[in-house]
Amino acid sequence: MSTLIRPALSLLLLMSLITGVAYPLVVTGVAQVAFPAQANGSLIVDAAGKVRGSTLIAQDFTGDAWFHPRPSAGAFATVASGASNFSPSNPALATRVIDAAGKLQVPGQGPVPLALLTTSASGLDPHLPPAAIAYQLARVAAARNLPISTLQQLLDVNIQQPLVGPPVVNVLALNLALEKL
Repeated sequence: MSTLIRPALSLLLLMSLITGVAYPLVVTGVAQVAFPAQANGSLIVDAAGKVRGSTLIAQDFTGDAWFHPRPSAGAFATVASGASNFSPSNPALATRVIDAAGKLQVPGQGPVPLALLTTSASGLDPHLPPAAIAYQLARVAAARNLPISTLQQLLDVNIQQPLVGPPVVNVLALNLALEKL
């Protein structure tokens, strides 16, 4: 019996050290050398050295003077991230979307873009389509007493084209640029 248990325990210990200690340390070391910004959370740091957020996680902005991200099912908390799990046929989803559309509707601008009404799968998606940002231009311009053309130029500069998919705008990066105006 001990002839079977001893090799099994030795192999378990060896594999635990390799897969639980050595491999994670090697991967962390390679990531820190090759991709330090991404390995440390893709943090955005201001000129004073203060961390303002991450390019990977949405933040809530309130008030008319800021561009708003898409809604979050988890109140922008990374611990509780996740979708609302409402199916398209769920009346609660329809009620929430209709209520949000009523609050965000701007007369004469057409329907509210869907990205401003629905949550992402994680509840923390930091990006919006340029059309969803453009829908907010008039509100932000009025609140900041700026011409819409100035904000349109800011939007144009902040449009990102990912390797795959449509163009997007990082709302945090856009609001930080807006703050510098």
